[in-house]
Amino acid sequence: MKYPNLCNTKNILFASLIIVFSACSNKKTEPLKKNKENTVYVNPFIGTGGHGHTFPGATTPNGMVQLSPDTRTSGWDACGGYHYSDNSIRGFSHTHLSGTGIGDLGDILFMPFVGDVKTKPGTPENPDLGYRSRFNHEDEVAIPGYYSVDLLDYKIKAELTASTRVGFHRYNYPKDETKRLVIDLNHTIHDRQVVKSEFKVISNTEIIGYKHIKGWAQNRHIYFHAKFNQPFATKFFNDSVEVIGINELNGKNLVAVLSFEGDNSKHLLTKVGISSVDYEGAKKNLLEEVPHWNFEQVKQDAHNSWVKQLDNISVEGGTEDEKTIFYTSLYHTAMSPYIFNDLDGRYRGMDQNIHTIGTGNMYTVFSLWDTFRAFHPLLNITEPSKNNEYVNSLLTMYDQGGILPKWELSANYTGTMIGYHAVPVIVDAYFKGVKDFDIDKAYEAIVHASTYNEEGINFPSERVKGKLSPTAKRANDELGYIPADIENESVSKALEYAYNDWCIAQMAKDLGKMEDYERFMERSKRYKKYFDKETGFMRGLNQDGKFRVPFDPKYSNHRVDDYVEGNAWQWTWFVPHDVNGLVDVMGGKEKFISKLDELFSTSSDVKGERSSADISGLIGQYAHGNEPSHHITHMYNFVGESWKTQKLTDSIMSSLYFNNPNGLSGNEDCGQMSAWYILNAMGFYSFSPGSPEYTIGRPIFDKVEIKLQNGKQLRVITKNNSPKNLYVQSFKLNGKIMETPFFNHQDIQEGAVLEFEMGSTENKQLFNN
Repeated sequence: MKYPNLCNTKNILFASLIIVFSACSNKKTEPLKKNKENTVYVNPFIGTGGHGHTFPGATTPNGMVQLSPDTRTSGWDACGGYHYSDNSIRGFSHTHLSGTGIGDLGDILFMPFVGDVKTKPGTPENPDLGYRSRFNHEDEVAIPGYYSVDLLDYKIKAELTASTRVGFHRYNYPKDETKRLVIDLNHTIHDRQVVKSEFKVISNTEIIGYKHIKGWAQNRHIYFHAKFNQPFATKFFNDSVEVIGINELNGKNLVAVLSFEGDNSKHLLTKVGISSVDYEGAKKNLLEEVPHWNFEQVKQDAHNSWVKQLDNISVEGGTEDEKTIFYTSLYHTAMSPYIFNDLDGRYRGMDQNIHTIGTGNMYTVFSLWDTFRAFHPLLNITEPSKNNEYVNSLLTMYDQGGILPKWELSANYTGTMIGYHAVPVIVDAYFKGVKDFDIDKAYEAIVHASTYNEEGINFPSERVKGKLSPTAKRANDELGYIPADIENESVSKALEYAYNDWCIAQMAKDLGKMEDYERFMERSKRYKKYFDKETGFMRGLNQDGKFRVPFDPKYSNHRVDDYVEGNAWQWTWFVPHDVNGLVDVMGGKEKFISKLDELFSTSSDVKGERSSADISGLIGQYAHGNEPSHHITHMYNFVGESWKTQKLTDSIMSSLYFNNPNGLSGNEDCGQMSAWYILNAMGFYSFSPGSPEYTIGRPIFDKVEIKLQNGKQLRVITKNNSPKNLYVQSFKLNGKIMETPFFNHQDIQEGAVLEFEMGSTENKQLFNN
């Protein structure tokens, strides 16, 4: 999901940043052990430059804690809190979003320092004005579960690791200096409003605190409990004014400065438990998850959790950079959604009440507009039990909040982005055998999501409520289409509604609800109303039945035109559920192929003074930096020209993914950009989630093995593989030569061997039936 209001970023900038960052490839990403664990291939700095918006800090798979350095808080590229182009660190906060296009979190900032007491962070231009410190990238180390850096202004070595719910800090201060540490509760990413905050000193080694924040998530709560290995004295500040003679403080701009008079030869250690529920939850998380002071043990445990996570897929062949991109992508797909419940099972619900989960975990951070496309389909292969937990979390949110979320954050509906993409997540899981959830409730929820109805939505903000049930739904219900002159971004909304409705129709049919099936199938065909045969594009349709003018398919006016974060060139192809129907409305196979060829060969110019910065990673007008384009390369498989899918997916993987900080062509988006790479690097893609069918592409590894949770195995074997041999000459499933470039999820579940024979020439006869 991307949501900036910025000018367009051209590929020239992207290419120049690649050159700048090229020296960072493979920088200080050594494994903890001298062997070939898959963690050796993870480079947490990938995506921290450009517009990737990732962070390099310490976390565990789906961890509640993401303990990472913050270098900036304002601007689009501050969404992850860290940007590789920066040279000073503001501090280390305990919560972060990975690759989003809107910033939030950045909770409970800790910053060690020496010298005079400081309560302001200073500025990137002049860190000396506050507690910031300069740093060099040469002094950073980032590996899964661990991060360290030298704070040059204070000569302090900072090390971070984490368990699921606890951040663990280790600081090595210079001798003969008083150790100081600031805890800044006013710090947030994107400078969100702190409604209320408080500190309480529990003892001379323990301090707790709380924040209520209004931001992207409009009603967010977080508690912390911190223990130190050395006694401290506390100074409290409210709006930079010292408050004397108290052990607790309430306000909106609170800072605590702790001074440690202990043994200067010892590391300062602090463990910080967090919770969305209450102080007791934060304390219990801390005491039970990390009951000791062994930093190295927590670091090793975090590392081991990543070893286990990354062992889900094994690859052989490919270059070292390709393996690094692949396993870093797999790392990114395991960072969110985050576990949201405390160790005792309690969590804050969408109704803002405290609930207790029975089994499994409750999760938060659902970037559904992005992740329905490849992220959730990937998990239906590699971790179906976890994806089942995600579905159950979504259904719980429906129960507590009154509607399925579009983009959920910390038990808040944000209303961000369009469509109702919890639907394909649920339906895709259902048709791939991942359905340990209440099927009747799930069907009720997805039908409800498609219909205009503001009743029963449990959220205090009318603005967000309007986004959850927008007028576009009402128009689609009552008029059968969405007029461009009464609804912004009408074309994109209409196309996504049509796809979502197709998903509902498939589940309705499988459940024997034939009346619903017919109704939603009719709705799924409404994309045809927006296709203009004269220009060959999907266009905004006004109330008078005429297409909106003027029209330029390369024009973009970010978030205030007929398309979301794109233009007509990118959005015309969003009919993944009915490619044959799209071929027909375009005038047949030859015209469809000609238009598709033109998409990739026309100039990459984007018109408009406020064109969307999300139109990035361009090949012609194909924009890999944003999700609506992600399925398009595989459309050639439907019209008998599969070699073009193979050539284009190879080009994207080799020219738009890199092993350096600017290694992503757009926002990482909570695992979606990475999941696209993982699936395509293995040689196939889930083209239309909600369908159990996969389409093949160009595998880049000689061998891939996935340990399925049912005890079976998916193997992908690629023979005669090399960078030049990028064209499939034959494709076999379990030894049988396949006559189409498709196979089914059932084949995977039963255990399968996919076998590709590669060559250097286009095999135009393959699958051309």
